[in-house]
Amino acid sequence: MAEIVQEDKQKGGKRRPKKHSTNIDMTPMVDLMCLLITFFMLTTAFSKPKIMQIVLPEKIKDREIVERPKIVEYRTVNVILGPDDKIFWYPGKLDPANPPVLQETDFSDTGLRAMLIERNRALFNKIADFNNKILTGEIKMPEDSVEVAVKALKKDDDTGPIVLIKPYKTSVYKNFVDIIDEMSIVGIGTYTFTDINWAEEQMVERALGETASTGNTDK
Repeated sequence: MAEIVQEDKQKGGKRRPKKHSTNIDMTPMVDLMCLLITFFMLTTAFSKPKIMQIVLPEKIKDREIVERPKIVEYRTVNVILGPDDKIFWYPGKLDPANPPVLQETDFSDTGLRAMLIERNRALFNKIADFNNKILTGEIKMPEDSVEVAVKALKKDDDTGPIVLIKPYKTSVYKNFVDIIDEMSIVGIGTYTFTDINWAEEQMVERALGETASTGNTDK
């Protein structure tokens, strides 16, 4: 409620104020409130949290003997997450007495992704051919079944690489997320996270030292 004061001139020079009451129409405010409520309800429904689905191994009970899974050596690729977004990798099984030379790469399209695509060429082409048949209508199935079929192709694959991801002590969480994205983009069927051992830590430290000394020489 508001009041408007208006002065009224009387005879003799006296002015007497007149008070006029006014009403404020709140109807537009109600409409605006309904619009705002609708807006926030829609934006909240459309904003979905971004999550990653990670299958964790079952917890081992005390004194329980668990046999380690057997990994085919020629399919094994060891990927070490290093500092400053660097990635080191080597194929096969590690022999501490005769450690292999680490190869350095990065998260670019011509780096880790190109290496994994080349090693996963057979499965990658198989998935690409399947998706192409879905798009052209040669294979017809519900959208939900397509994802299940692709997972089945990855599970039944026996040619692609088995990637062992090992974070170095100075690696960051961002690289952890990036490497999972790369596994999904390339279509790696089998990969796991495992601890880095002392021999691999020494290999990384040696590679970082060689990189630093090489950089100083170039300058």
